[in-house]
Amino acid sequence: MRLSIVNGAVFDGESAELLDGPVHVEDGEIVQLGGEFEADRTLDARGGTVVPGLIDAHFHAYGISLDLVEIGSKTPSYVAYSGADRLRKALHRGFTTVRDVAGGDPGISRALEEGLITGPRYLYTGPALSQTGGHGDPRGVDTDFCGCHEFMNEVVDGVDALRAAVRDRFRRGAHAIKIMASGGVVSLTDPIRVPQYSPEEVRVVTEEAARRGSYVAAHAYSPEAIRHAVENGVRSIEHGNLLDEETAALMASSGAFLVPTLATYDAMNRRGAELGMPGVTQAKNREVLDSGRHALELARAAGVPIGFGTDLMGVLEDEQLNGLRLQTEVEGPLQALRSATSVNAALLRRPDLGRIAVGCAADLLVLDGDPFADPSVLWKGPRQVVRSGQVV
Repeated sequence: MRLSIVNGAVFDGESAELLDGPVHVEDGEIVQLGGEFEADRTLDARGGTVVPGLIDAHFHAYGISLDLVEIGSKTPSYVAYSGADRLRKALHRGFTTVRDVAGGDPGISRALEEGLITGPRYLYTGPALSQTGGHGDPRGVDTDFCGCHEFMNEVVDGVDALRAAVRDRFRRGAHAIKIMASGGVVSLTDPIRVPQYSPEEVRVVTEEAARRGSYVAAHAYSPEAIRHAVENGVRSIEHGNLLDEETAALMASSGAFLVPTLATYDAMNRRGAELGMPGVTQAKNREVLDSGRHALELARAAGVPIGFGTDLMGVLEDEQLNGLRLQTEVEGPLQALRSATSVNAALLRRPDLGRIAVGCAADLLVLDGDPFADPSVLWKGPRQVVRSGQVV
C-alpha cells in the first residue's frame, strides 16, 4: 500500500525545528519526504503535526492488576486476553512500539505478528528475575504460597540457576533480560534502597545477555542499587528516582540509559487509596514521587540518555499519555518527544524506529496541532495512528 500524509508539519524524532511534509509511505516503510507521490490513500493531517510513533520502554501487557498475587493466580487464557486488550488500547493512544520489561512470551508476540490481535510492535523480556524476598517476590512476611503462574516475575537465586533462566528466555525470543536490583513500591517486604542480587549474580546475567548481542534492564531506585547494577554491566536503569549526581556521572560514562516512569507514581499518589493499595505501598510511593523529577534533571545534566516509560498496572493503564505530560513539565516538549521516540529507539537498538526518515518503519502519529506551541496535544485531543504503513 502507498500512503501519503499531507498538510502537516513533521517532527523527525530529533530536530528542534519542525520540517515540511508530506510523508510518503510504501509497503510499511517511509520512502520519501516532500515532493509528489502517487498514493493509494491520502491521510489529511489538517494542519497538525506528524511525529514518529511513540515508544513506551516500560510497559506491562500482563500487568492486569495492582496485586501481583492476583495476577499470578489467574488462568493464562484470561491474562492473555486482558493483555491483548491493554496492547490494543496502547496502540490507539499512539504507542506503536512497547518494551515489556516484566512479562511477555512467544504466544502473544506471534498473535500480534499474525494479526490475530491488534497492538504495537512488541519487544519482551519474559518474567523479570528476582531474588528471594526481592521486588518480584509477592509474598508478605507472614505468608507462604505458590502463585501458580509466573506471568511477570520469577524468583531465581544463584549463578547457575540465573544462567539457565537467561538462556531459556533467549530461547523463547526475549528482546532483553530484566532483573530486580533494588526494592520496590508494590512489593511488601523489601526496603527500596537496598541493592538486590550479588555482584556475581548480576554479572552472570549481563554476560549471558552480551553473548547473545542483547542487554539487561534493571529495576533500581537508589544510588547504591544503580551503581551496583551499572558496575556489573546493566545497560538500562528503570525508574532511578533516587539518583544522585555522582551516580548519574557513572551512568553517563558507562553508556547506561535511564528510563523514568513518572506516570505510575503520580497515578498511585492520586488514586492509590481508593484502589485499596496497602499503607506500606503508599508510603514507599511517597518516598519516590517527588524525587523522580529531580532524577531527570540530574541525568540530563550528566549527559545520561533519557528514555520514556510508564510502568502502569491494572486500571491505571489509562494514565499512559499522562506520562508525556509529566515528562514535558520537567524537560519541555522537545526532550520529552525525543525520549519517547529516537532515544527509546536507540535504547532498543532499532534505528528503523523512532524517527521519520527514508528507510524507517512507517510507524507514525498525527497530532491535532503543534506540540512545541501547545504541548497538550501530546496527551489529549484527537490523533491518528499509522502502524507499519496502515492507518489504525
